[in-house]
Amino acid sequence: MSDNGRVVRVASGQGFWGDDLEAPVRQVEGGPIDYLMLDYLAEVTMSIMQKQRARDPNAGYARDFVSLMQRIFPACIKQGVRVVTNAGGVNPRGCAEALAEAGRTAGVAGRATVGLVTGDDLMDRLDSLLGEGHELRHMETGAPLCEVRERVQSANAYIGAAPIVRALEFGADVIVTGRSTDTALTYGPLMHEFGWAVDDVDQIAAGVVAGHINECGAQSTGGNCMIDWWQVPDLAAVGFPIVEVGADGAFVVTKHHGSGGWVTRASVTEQILYEMGDPTTYITPDVIVDFTSIQLDDQGDDRVRVHGITGRARTDFLKVSIAYSAGWKATGTLTYSWPDAAAKAKAADRVLRERLDRLGLRFDEMRTELVGWDSTHGALAGEPPADLPEVQLRVGVRADERASVERFTREIAPLVLTGPPSVTGFAGGRPRVQEIMAYWPALIERSVVEPHLVVDVKEV
Repeated sequence: MSDNGRVVRVASGQGFWGDDLEAPVRQVEGGPIDYLMLDYLAEVTMSIMQKQRARDPNAGYARDFVSLMQRIFPACIKQGVRVVTNAGGVNPRGCAEALAEAGRTAGVAGRATVGLVTGDDLMDRLDSLLGEGHELRHMETGAPLCEVRERVQSANAYIGAAPIVRALEFGADVIVTGRSTDTALTYGPLMHEFGWAVDDVDQIAAGVVAGHINECGAQSTGGNCMIDWWQVPDLAAVGFPIVEVGADGAFVVTKHHGSGGWVTRASVTEQILYEMGDPTTYITPDVIVDFTSIQLDDQGDDRVRVHGITGRARTDFLKVSIAYSAGWKATGTLTYSWPDAAAKAKAADRVLRERLDRLGLRFDEMRTELVGWDSTHGALAGEPPADLPEVQLRVGVRADERASVERFTREIAPLVLTGPPSVTGFAGGRPRVQEIMAYWPALIERSVVEPHLVVDVKEV
């Protein structure tokens, strides 16, 4: 690594909204780090947050992030750890304001600043964008967004590192964004620290890979690990990844000494392959990465060196994540026991379908699974053995009309006394009807989004 061997340590603290709440605390308290990145967003998360904000204008962000920061704010300021997160969801301003209040409660008033990035949310601009000829066609089907416009719940552009870099230049200690691309939470700080320009494509590409390894938390340090999973040590206190990056982009993946889990060539490779399409063309807002160029060297002692990464110039487009209402669904379950557990469950399914048919109910989709036998492998599971000790019948339906799904939920419980014997697992009331959120990926010219991005920095 160049730049006189200088290393910047970016630690992962969250891989998704609902991840291990103690992981960020362990990262801050477990040893030296320079940055803590916290990734809260997935495609469906944005629609959930949008629905929350529709009910409460002050909601729409990851509230547990605020309580977390109240807990670790003093340590972060004392140790000089800067935090970058997309916990702002569809209400980054509300998140930043709550964060500032948490900082004052934590006793860091006058010593901390909060950076806020807005402008990724396109909901208020959607109609004007469509009117200007931006069709936001579905990236797979080619259909124009106007076909589902009235059902759209959220629309956010994946923004890159530029506003994060700007906030860091302004001195922000904690930066809150909306739909920042996951990897930018790691490579944004690296661009700031090393002064990488937009045409330093190999260095930024390396930063993207570092961010990709960081973004799913412990999935690169032994969690959800397929190879020798039974040997992964102390998953109860698993260490989250830390990337130690040099100015040339080469980096080492590691974790805090004494923490659980492991960092091996295999664990890092599994995470690199996660959510991978064409490995030669991994597109981000700031660079296109060739993942086939990645070189891995296992250095032992939970250290894997990653180097050799190459990139190409960014495209003129940004990806837009759109969620829209796509009907209603419900899933009901009953558990049948030995003897003939699978046969009973199949018979119950037949009875249920006949009753629904007699009621004249029609669904866009109805799916049956025998959990414990074919729910994972489907038809490949073959015929269940007669001595199967128990099986859970799981039946799900979806339809455009809520009323049809609602009636389905009333037909599950009667099977207890009007269907096959030896059933249990029916406590808890009727199945819950849920609105279906469908995903609509699209592209838009970056020139339409980036001029609207705003960075604010204010003292706590």
